[in-house]
Amino acid sequence: MENITVTELKERLNKGEKLTIIDVREPAEYAEFNIGAKLIPLGKIMGMQIDEIEDMKNDELIVHCRSGVRSMQACLVLEQVGFKNVKNVTGGILAWQEQFGNSKI
Repeated sequence: MENITVTELKERLNKGEKLTIIDVREPAEYAEFNIGAKLIPLGKIMGMQIDEIEDMKNDELIVHCRSGVRSMQACLVLEQVGFKNVKNVTGGILAWQEQFGNSKI
């Protein structure tokens, strides 16, 4: 698992890169504020309910949560089941909001 900072993520988005970003927070947290990522709560990943990303094992997946802890766990689980290129967003949505406020992707 590699790490990516919110600054690196924002730079890549600003360049127009098509990225697959997964938010592993809970639906209520996602509803409060999100950057437009695909919502797959950590519990679903831990329970192997990952059909919607199953065919992305060789793709880059950028995973974030609130602070970077749950996303790190999600990355580890995804790697264990064969995902080759997962990246954890260090600091999560808190770092994003600190750096960029409530701007979305």
